[in-house]
Amino acid sequence: MDHSCDELSRAEQIATMRKVTWRLIPLLSCCYLIAYVDRINVGFAKLHLHAALGVDSRIYDSVFGLGAGIFFIGYLFFEVPSNLILERVGARFWFARIMIVWGIVSMAFMFLKGVTMFYSLRFLLGAAEAGFAPGVLLYLTYWYPAKERAQIIALVAMGGVAAGVVSSPISGALLNLDGLLGLEGWQWLFFVEALPAILMGFVVLAVLPDRPQDARWLSEREKRWVQSRVDAEVRPNSVGQGASLLAIFSNGGVWMFCAIYFLMNMGGYGYEMWLPSIVKSLSGKGDVTVGFINAIPYFAAGVAMYWVGRNSDRTGETRWHIAIAALLAALGFLVAATVANPYIAMAGLTLAFAGMKSTIAPFWAVTTTFMSGAAAAGGIAFINSVGNLGGFFGPSLVGFAKDHSKDGNFAALLMLGGALVLMGVLALITFKTQSPFLRRMAQGKAPIFGVKAE
Repeated sequence: MDHSCDELSRAEQIATMRKVTWRLIPLLSCCYLIAYVDRINVGFAKLHLHAALGVDSRIYDSVFGLGAGIFFIGYLFFEVPSNLILERVGARFWFARIMIVWGIVSMAFMFLKGVTMFYSLRFLLGAAEAGFAPGVLLYLTYWYPAKERAQIIALVAMGGVAAGVVSSPISGALLNLDGLLGLEGWQWLFFVEALPAILMGFVVLAVLPDRPQDARWLSEREKRWVQSRVDAEVRPNSVGQGASLLAIFSNGGVWMFCAIYFLMNMGGYGYEMWLPSIVKSLSGKGDVTVGFINAIPYFAAGVAMYWVGRNSDRTGETRWHIAIAALLAALGFLVAATVANPYIAMAGLTLAFAGMKSTIAPFWAVTTTFMSGAAAAGGIAFINSVGNLGGFFGPSLVGFAKDHSKDGNFAALLMLGGALVLMGVLALITFKTQSPFLRRMAQGKAPIFGVKAE
């Protein structure tokens, strides 16, 4: 059939993509916000979990850090299969299933008793949520070409920083509900903050289209035009439709992306899981005040994330956007670790978080450019799951440092800062414009362990 008449005018193109963005991005960002709340609210619960876990004070931080990080072990095992299933059954059903199940598991934390149950539930929560974040990244490739993706990813990922802005004061207030209906404050925290995931799962099931051709709010001409933009940029030399999982896992570029994302998450989750405790130790304030202070870095990160993502799309540059943001984050950690004044230390923590979050959009924009089709489903999930192991090591090492060093905060912050410096260096090497490594990676020829992609 001849679709030449389907070409949209410039005004129609702008109106169509505006429609797509308004229909999809607020919903996805809201879902990501809910996911992030259920992922990090354990950092606030930690302020009151001592009795429930029943461990010696001398090892409490180590026990908590390990439990916080075990979430990402569950994530690792189930993320790639989850994304491959999403590619087969569609985003609408699979996102809804993920959200309802993780909401139920998150709510089960209100019955927490003992270390074994804590570790088990954190593992199950990671397994339940696995596939959502990489699934969203894959889903965006169905609708947006690479040149527009950094800003769009930033808009969705801002749900994560909005989670900190919104949930930090709420979490602090919920911790003060001790005794209400016979429940502890931390039990109310897990109950109240798990409900939105279950409810939003049914909303997603009702309104989210799987692909452009399923969008009832687009005309047939608009559907074909949106799909044609994405189809037109599928690169013949990318890791693509016919690539085997072995080709993905043996591609050197994929492993380099994993290394960068590992360091990014080591710094990010080591920071976020412990931020309420660090803020409390710096300020000496009560839970509600700590909640409001805790929201400040998230607000700053949201502004920085949007600006960096938009500027990266505008300039077409990713390497320096990632590297400079990572180095600024490392500088923030250094300031927070070495300055005694709590206000300056908090400013350092805010800079660190803004820098860390600003790396996300340009990183995923360039990563998703080099994969398509089924390979994108497996490759994005693989990078996300292996990289998210940094989310296991970051919180665990911070807990160990706090229990086994004279100044735990100092040691932990310097460690996280060092990880981000290394990430910035790797970004400069990997994303160097027209580098031979990037060209080989795009062709699936960058070797790892002496093996080349098929």
